[in-house]
Amino acid sequence: MLAVIEISNAYGLVIGASLVIIVSYFFQLFARKTNIPSPLLLIALGILLQQGLHTIGITRIPYEGLLLEILGTVGLIFIVLEAALDLELNKDKWPIIWKSFLVALVGLLLTSFSIAIFLHLMVIDDFMSALVYAIPLSIMSSAIIIPSVGGLVRVQKEFMVYESTFSDILGIMFFYLVLGNVNAESAGHVIGSVFSNIGITVVLAVIFGYGLVWVIQKLTGEVKLFMTIAILLLIYAIEKIYHLSPLILILAFGLMLNNYQLFWFKGLRKFVDDQKIRSLHNEFHLLTLETAFVIRTFFFVMFGLTISLASLLSWTVLFFSLVIVVFIYLVRLLLLWLFDRKNIFPLVYIAPRGLITILLFFQIYSSHPEYVSDSFERGILLQVVFISSIVMTISLIQNGWGIKEVERNRLSGDLEIDDEEQPDAATDENSVGK
Repeated sequence: MLAVIEISNAYGLVIGASLVIIVSYFFQLFARKTNIPSPLLLIALGILLQQGLHTIGITRIPYEGLLLEILGTVGLIFIVLEAALDLELNKDKWPIIWKSFLVALVGLLLTSFSIAIFLHLMVIDDFMSALVYAIPLSIMSSAIIIPSVGGLVRVQKEFMVYESTFSDILGIMFFYLVLGNVNAESAGHVIGSVFSNIGITVVLAVIFGYGLVWVIQKLTGEVKLFMTIAILLLIYAIEKIYHLSPLILILAFGLMLNNYQLFWFKGLRKFVDDQKIRSLHNEFHLLTLETAFVIRTFFFVMFGLTISLASLLSWTVLFFSLVIVVFIYLVRLLLLWLFDRKNIFPLVYIAPRGLITILLFFQIYSSHPEYVSDSFERGILLQVVFISSIVMTISLIQNGWGIKEVERNRLSGDLEIDDEEQPDAATDENSVGK
C-alpha cells in the first residue's frame, strides 16, 4: 500500500510539474496581449496553489530547504551562463557597455547600502544581516526586463539589456563576496580578501575557460553539452568549497564562447574551429534558454507558495515596501541624470525586481540561517517585486510601447536588436550610449 501511495505521489508530482510548465508557457503568450509580466502571473499561481495545498492539509513542502538550495545553485549557473552568452564585446558597443556597467555597479552599491541603512534603523538590528537582505532587493531583473523592452528605441533597448545583465552578474557576485567576508577583522582585510579572491578566481577562470572551449569542440559524443555543464557544476562546487567566486568561471566560459574571435587571437586561432564553435554557441544558447525558462517558472511559483497572505494586508509592510521602492527609483534617477540628463524617461521606471532577488532570498533562508531575521516580513519582498514590475508596465504603456520581448534569432537564440526606432523617439539624438 505504501509503495502504491509513493508511486501515486510521484505521478502526481510529474503531472503537477508538467502543468506548471505548460501554464507558464501560456502565461508568456498572455503577457504579450495584456502587458502583464508573466512572473507576476506565476507568483499569483503559486499563491493559489498554496491555498489549494492548505485546504488538503499540506502546509509545508518536504525537503524544501535542500530542494531550494540545489535549484538555486543550478539556477544561478544557468542564469549567469545565459547572460554571458548574450554579451557581445566589440568596439562599436563599447560606449553602451561601459555606461551600462557603471550604472549597474554604482546603482547596485548605492541602492544596497541605502536600503540596508533603512532596514537596520527600522527592521533588522544587525547591519550585516540588513545588508544581506538589501543586496537582493537592489538587483534588477533581466528575466523581466528582456521580455519587456523590445518596443523601446534601439539604443535604449541595448542599454537596458546590458544593464540588467550586468546587474544580475554583479549583484550575485556582490552577495557572495559579502557573505564570504563577514568575519573579516578590518576594512583592509576585507579589501585584500576580495581582491585576492577575485584575482585567483579570474586566473583559474581564464585557464579553465580556454581549456573547456578547446576540449568541447573536440568532443564527438552526443551528450557533450550536458557533460560540459557537469564539468562546470563540478568546478563550481570545488571553488565554492574553497570560498572562491566560481560564478566568474561561468561568466568567463560564456564570454569566451560568445566572443571567441576576441579571446582566440593571432596564434591561438589555430586551436579553434570557427564552424564548430559557432555551432556549440548556438546549441548552448538554446539549452540555457530552455533550462532558464524552467528554472524561472518553478522559482516564481515556489516564491508564491512561500508568501504569507496575512503580511500582504499589513500597512507596515506596505510602508516599508514603498520606502524601498522610493530608494530604488531615487538612486536610478540620480545615475541616469548624471549619465544622460536629456533622456531619462522611461528608463528611470524600468527597474523591476524578480528572479535573482527571489533566488538570493531563498539562499539566505536555505544556506545562511544565521542571517535570517524574523522581523523581516517576506511580504516586503513580494510587494517590492509587484510594485516595481507594475511601475515599469504602466510606464511602457503610457509611452505607447507596452510589453514587447526583445527579438531572438530562431536558430541560435541570440538577441537581435535591430535599428528600427519608434516614431516618437527617432529624432532624439541624445539617447543613452551615444
